[in-house]
Amino acid sequence: MSHITEIKIKVTDLSVLKAACQRLHLDFSEGQKDYVWYGSAIGMIPKDQTLDTPGICDHAIKVPGAKYEVGVRKQGKEYLLLWDNWTGGGLEQILGENAGLLMQAYGIEKTKREARRKGYLVQETKQDNGVVVLNLSPTGGTL
Repeated sequence: MSHITEIKIKVTDLSVLKAACQRLHLDFSEGQKDYVWYGSAIGMIPKDQTLDTPGICDHAIKVPGAKYEVGVRKQGKEYLLLWDNWTGGGLEQILGENAGLLMQAYGIEKTKREARRKGYLVQETKQDNGVVVLNLSPTGGTL
Protein backbone atom coordinates (compact mmCIF):
# COMPACT_ATOMS: atom_id res chain seq x y z
CA MET A 1 0.00 0.00 0.00
CA SER A 2 1.39 3.38 -0.98
CA HIS A 3 0.47 6.55 0.84
CA ILE A 4 2.01 9.81 1.97
CA THR A 5 2.62 10.16 5.66
CA GLU A 6 4.25 12.69 7.94
CA ILE A 7 7.65 11.97 9.49
CA LYS A 8 7.02 12.47 13.20
CA ILE A 9 9.51 15.20 14.08
CA LYS A 10 9.02 18.83 15.04
CA VAL A 11 11.08 20.85 12.57
CA THR A 12 11.19 24.53 13.46
CA ASP A 13 14.47 25.61 11.89
CA LEU A 14 15.06 25.12 8.19
CA SER A 15 18.80 25.83 8.52
CA VAL A 16 19.11 22.96 11.00
CA LEU A 17 17.25 20.68 8.60
CA LYS A 18 19.68 21.69 5.85
CA ALA A 19 22.61 20.86 8.16
CA ALA A 20 21.03 17.47 8.94
CA CYS A 21 20.70 16.79 5.20
CA GLN A 22 24.33 17.74 4.64
CA ARG A 23 25.34 15.44 7.50
CA LEU A 24 23.61 12.52 5.75
CA HIS A 25 24.77 13.52 2.23
CA LEU A 26 21.23 14.33 1.14
CA ASP A 27 20.38 17.08 -1.33
CA PHE A 28 18.13 19.81 0.08
CA SER A 29 16.32 21.34 -2.91
CA GLU A 30 15.20 24.77 -1.77
CA GLY A 31 12.09 26.04 -3.53
CA GLN A 32 11.21 22.72 -5.19
CA LYS A 33 7.39 22.73 -5.31
CA ASP A 34 6.69 19.01 -5.59
CA TYR A 35 8.42 15.82 -4.57
CA VAL A 36 8.62 12.38 -6.10
CA TRP A 37 6.36 9.72 -4.59
CA TYR A 38 4.27 6.83 -5.91
CA GLY A 39 1.94 9.31 -7.59
CA SER A 40 -1.41 7.82 -6.64
CA ALA A 41 -2.86 8.10 -3.15
CA ILE A 42 -3.99 4.79 -1.75
CA GLY A 43 -5.10 5.23 1.82
CA MET A 44 -3.93 8.05 4.05
CA ILE A 45 -2.71 11.53 3.13
CA PRO A 46 -1.51 14.26 5.53
CA LYS A 47 -4.03 16.42 7.36
CA ASP A 48 -3.54 19.57 5.26
CA GLN A 49 -3.76 17.87 1.87
CA THR A 50 -6.57 16.47 -0.24
CA LEU A 51 -6.55 13.76 -2.87
CA ASP A 52 -5.92 16.61 -5.36
CA THR A 53 -2.82 18.02 -3.61
CA PRO A 54 -0.49 15.20 -2.50
CA GLY A 55 3.10 15.66 -3.54
CA ILE A 56 3.00 19.44 -3.19
CA CYS A 57 5.71 21.02 -1.01
CA ASP A 58 7.80 24.13 -0.43
CA HIS A 59 11.16 22.33 -0.58
CA ALA A 60 12.29 18.75 -1.16
CA ILE A 61 14.99 16.39 0.03
CA LYS A 62 16.57 14.16 -2.59
CA VAL A 63 17.97 10.92 -1.21
CA PRO A 64 20.77 9.36 -3.30
CA GLY A 65 19.87 5.78 -4.19
CA ALA A 66 16.12 6.26 -3.64
CA LYS A 67 13.43 6.73 -6.29
CA TYR A 68 11.24 8.88 -4.04
CA GLU A 69 11.90 12.16 -2.24
CA VAL A 70 10.90 13.78 1.05
CA GLY A 71 8.65 16.82 0.80
CA VAL A 72 9.16 19.76 3.16
CA ARG A 73 5.99 21.76 3.64
CA LYS A 74 5.65 24.88 5.78
CA GLN A 75 2.71 24.83 8.16
CA GLY A 76 2.56 27.80 10.51
CA LYS A 77 5.90 28.11 12.31
CA GLU A 78 6.86 24.49 11.65
CA TYR A 79 7.78 22.35 8.67
CA LEU A 80 6.13 19.02 7.91
CA LEU A 81 8.31 16.31 6.41
CA LEU A 82 6.19 14.22 4.05
CA TRP A 83 7.16 10.97 2.41
CA ASP A 84 5.87 7.83 0.80
CA ASN A 85 7.67 5.07 2.67
CA TRP A 86 6.59 2.29 0.29
CA THR A 87 9.51 -0.15 0.00
CA GLY A 88 9.86 0.34 -3.76
CA GLY A 89 10.59 4.05 -3.28
CA GLY A 90 13.76 3.30 -1.35
CA LEU A 91 13.50 6.02 1.30
CA GLU A 92 13.01 3.83 4.36
CA GLN A 93 15.89 1.55 3.37
CA ILE A 94 18.23 4.58 3.38
CA LEU A 95 16.70 6.84 6.06
CA GLY A 96 15.74 4.02 8.40
CA GLU A 97 12.44 2.98 9.88
CA ASN A 98 10.20 6.03 10.32
CA ALA A 99 13.11 8.11 8.91
CA GLY A 100 15.01 7.54 12.15
CA LEU A 101 18.38 8.52 10.69
CA LEU A 102 17.02 11.86 9.46
CA MET A 103 15.37 12.51 12.83
CA GLN A 104 18.62 11.66 14.64
CA ALA A 105 20.65 13.96 12.38
CA TYR A 106 18.19 16.81 12.98
CA GLY A 107 18.38 16.25 16.74
CA ILE A 108 22.19 16.27 16.72
CA GLU A 109 22.40 19.43 14.62
CA LYS A 110 19.71 21.20 16.69
CA THR A 111 21.50 20.32 19.95
CA LYS A 112 24.85 21.52 18.63
CA ARG A 113 23.37 24.79 17.39
CA GLU A 114 21.51 25.51 20.65
CA ALA A 115 24.56 24.65 22.78
CA ARG A 116 26.78 26.99 20.77
CA ARG A 117 24.14 29.72 20.92
CA LYS A 118 24.23 29.43 24.72
CA GLY A 119 28.02 29.69 24.77
CA TYR A 120 29.06 26.05 25.01
CA LEU A 121 31.89 24.41 23.16
CA VAL A 122 30.72 21.25 21.42
CA GLN A 123 32.80 18.19 20.68
CA GLU A 124 31.22 15.37 18.71
CA THR A 125 32.52 11.83 18.73
CA LYS A 126 31.15 8.70 17.12
CA GLN A 127 31.56 5.43 18.98
CA ASP A 128 32.39 2.14 17.26
CA ASN A 129 28.74 1.07 17.53
CA GLY A 130 27.63 4.20 15.65
CA VAL A 131 26.34 6.10 18.68
CA VAL A 132 27.03 9.83 18.46
CA VAL A 133 28.14 11.50 21.70
CA LEU A 134 28.10 15.28 22.14
CA ASN A 135 30.33 16.66 24.90
CA LEU A 136 29.49 20.21 25.97
CA SER A 137 31.58 22.55 28.11
CA PRO A 138 31.18 26.24 28.92
CA THR A 139 33.21 28.63 26.79
CA GLY A 140 36.69 28.90 28.27
CA GLY A 141 36.53 25.33 29.57
CA THR A 142 38.42 22.43 28.07
CA LEU A 143 37.06 19.38 26.35
